[in-house]
Amino acid sequence: MKIIVLGGFLGSGKTTALLSLARFLVNRCEKRENAVMILENEIGEVGVDDKTVAAAGLNVTNLFAGCVCCTASGELTVAAQRILREYDPEWLIIETTGIAYPREIRANLGSALGLEPRILVIADAVRWKRLYRAMNVLLAGQLESADAVLLNKCDAASPDAVAGAEAQIGTLNGAIPLFRVSAADGIADEVWETATGCGL
Repeated sequence: MKIIVLGGFLGSGKTTALLSLARFLVNRCEKRENAVMILENEIGEVGVDDKTVAAAGLNVTNLFAGCVCCTASGELTVAAQRILREYDPEWLIIETTGIAYPREIRANLGSALGLEPRILVIADAVRWKRLYRAMNVLLAGQLESADAVLLNKCDAASPDAVAGAEAQIGTLNGAIPLFRVSAADGIADEVWETATGCGL
């Protein structure tokens, strides 16, 4: 089982990107049921994003009771172990809450399952400057262990805003590939091939 952790702050477009990623992976997998599973981490009592994902015909498991990088880390590993045992998917996508640190999730899964997740972070080009000013520690923490960054909503942001976000992200983690995307318009397979490592 290969694992992708999809992180990013609230409202960055993770669920839209998730649907695109899941379709890409399903098309690359063997034609079998449950080849791609999705584990949603929701804060609150009722899942919203999971309904959107399930409506697209994808398999979803919800993980409530907190952020998967801290309070529910035990639940995360138990859920991942159950998915591996009961479904043995080719891919597991974990969509984090907007306040999660993906590096903690990677560490938890690595110690419990011996698996090394790939971390993809969605950044919001429209709100980047404002968000970074207010919560630079959180955003820097989300980016520092990323394997790829998708700078989303580039179609709705000014060229200066996109360039500024790209430059600042480069100072935080310049070693990783960064892609300008608009998840609402669709994300090209070529982007996913590089971001997921499938094309390597």
